[in-house]
Amino acid sequence: MKRKQLRPPDVRLIKTFYALGLGPLIGRLILLLTTTGRKSGLPRVTALQYEEVDGAIYVGSSKGTRADWFQNLLASPRVTVRVKSRQFSGMAQPVTDPVLIADFLELRLQRHPRMIGMMLKSEGLPAAPSRAELETYAGRLALAIIRP
Repeated sequence: MKRKQLRPPDVRLIKTFYALGLGPLIGRLILLLTTTGRKSGLPRVTALQYEEVDGAIYVGSSKGTRADWFQNLLASPRVTVRVKSRQFSGMAQPVTDPVLIADFLELRLQRHPRMIGMMLKSEGLPAAPSRAELETYAGRLALAIIRP
């Protein structure tokens, strides 16, 4: 059975929304993360879903450590975040521990059960997976915690 792939948010569209002053609306779900290109040294902007926990921003990578933005922050952890109506610089802490990533997934399921349930189903998991299923799935993912 072929898995249905969900498309990532279009960076140009999200940047346009932010430029039009719609950051507070679109920023409830999606932020703009600017990393430094590991090869080019140029700013690279990625639109990502996120969660805010105790003043830190958590962003997950469905491609694990292979995502370009994740590779960039491994090379240079100083990043810029534009979320809602604010923008700040921060340091990104990469996380690959499946237990910690499963904690993040549980939090996302609590906050957005329908959306995250649909995402999990698209990956072949039940909408309400067990902790063991989450940890197994989390082994393919990566997470970055960004603190101002």
